[in-house]
Amino acid sequence: MPPLDIVLLVLDTQRVDRLACYGHQIATSPHLDALAADATRFRYAVAPAQWTVPSHASMFTGVYPIQHGAVQSSSSLPPALPTVAERLRDAGYYTAAFCNNPVVGVVNNGLRRGFRSFLNYSGLLTSRPNQAGARSAPLDRYRQWFKQRVVALLNRVQDSFARSEALLAFSFTPLMVPLWQTALSFKGNTPKSLADAARLLIERRGLERDQPAFAFINLMGAHMPYHPPRHEVQRFAPDLLRSAAARRFLRRFNSDVLGWLAPLADELAPEQLTLLQGMYNAEVAAQDARVGAFVQQLRDHGALDRTLLVVCADHGEHLGEKHFIGHTVSLYNQLIHVPLLIRDPAGAFARGGAVDQVVSLRRLFHTMLTAAGAATPHERRFSLEHTGASDPDGGVALAMATPLTNVQSLLRQRQPKLVAKYRTDQLRRAVWRGRYKLIQTGDDGLELFDVVDDPTEQTNLRDMLPEQVDELRELGQATAGAAIAAPSQAPSTADEDPLVRHRLRDLGYLE
Repeated sequence: MPPLDIVLLVLDTQRVDRLACYGHQIATSPHLDALAADATRFRYAVAPAQWTVPSHASMFTGVYPIQHGAVQSSSSLPPALPTVAERLRDAGYYTAAFCNNPVVGVVNNGLRRGFRSFLNYSGLLTSRPNQAGARSAPLDRYRQWFKQRVVALLNRVQDSFARSEALLAFSFTPLMVPLWQTALSFKGNTPKSLADAARLLIERRGLERDQPAFAFINLMGAHMPYHPPRHEVQRFAPDLLRSAAARRFLRRFNSDVLGWLAPLADELAPEQLTLLQGMYNAEVAAQDARVGAFVQQLRDHGALDRTLLVVCADHGEHLGEKHFIGHTVSLYNQLIHVPLLIRDPAGAFARGGAVDQVVSLRRLFHTMLTAAGAATPHERRFSLEHTGASDPDGGVALAMATPLTNVQSLLRQRQPKLVAKYRTDQLRRAVWRGRYKLIQTGDDGLELFDVVDDPTEQTNLRDMLPEQVDELRELGQATAGAAIAAPSQAPSTADEDPLVRHRLRDLGYLE
């Protein structure tokens, strides 16, 4: 049997609790629900971070953010840390990306490493739809060469916005926001990217005979700003169509980009919260229909049953809970509890199965390499087919939210009281095992939740279960220490290795 194609489909900003297959009571996701019934569903998948860059970096490298360090908008992956695309390319795969998120496809942070073709659908100049797998005439090759040079230049310009506080602040001005949201295709082009990916997987142009393909797809449908199709608005947010006040509020919300990055200064009115929830549901439903069409296209052409299909989110989204909007600060379930579905024709993952154990998205790296036959014996142990008694992580997952320095600089200038009140400039760490999850903010802010009985994390059990707090703090320290020591492949602990101990102290795991 030839190696399977591998598709990693990331639904950027997709909340787990907005999918019916994870308990949502509104029919936003019939196509993903059908896929879940034909795949293994992981009930407690945990994103390693609360936003795109560190979460993708962990999925691409198999390590936590404390090890890869790509936690800022200006961060880059260490060159010595191989990505899954590099590993699969070296194993003979054709590696292609179809990306709608500019911080993955435009910013120069190392996430594009290893892809033979990287099609970007956002930014100043989007990629040609037929670039992946195309065999072109000399004139077409010259055009592609010229466009690649122009794209490289424009990407350097766009990359500077991620690295300059002044340019970031300028991008939030009333003049610039409409420009980058529309003319610069901030959310990309979901239908086009899915069509291009399907074309590669079905037609296989540019691939050698029997050469497998790895396709990474990032979709931005659920990300702000909210502009879902009218028919979905009619289903999920009808007040927008009949209320001028609702339309004014949504226009302000969509253009207030700094507001996406800060806690709420004032409580939103109930009707405003309802509108945001409805618009988010509408975006989820619109994207679900497009994903469903993509999966059906693969099925109709026989490609689905030769493909390991992984569907997940890199993080979720706050929609007013605990006074948060967006995904820059917290480690509550709205952000780090994410959907994860794996459909495997080879049978390593059961059709219609469900895994109740807590798992980290970083292990997608090991899972994909194992499916490709490219994993080392050590890496195979961490494939997600190994849960339960054979889980090398012991059902533990870590997450870390590092304050974004450029964002915090702006917030300190414009909303200093919010920074102080919600401690947005302090590192947050979470350790999750079984039903309990511990969040630590700074050196002393501890929150313990029973996420089975209290999935929205309303009741802090810190004072009622101090032994559980101590146990999870020690477990988090041990897990983080093992992750930091991993590059040397030595079984170092914080007690044995002064470098590990120093790094843990920097991250707040040790006093």
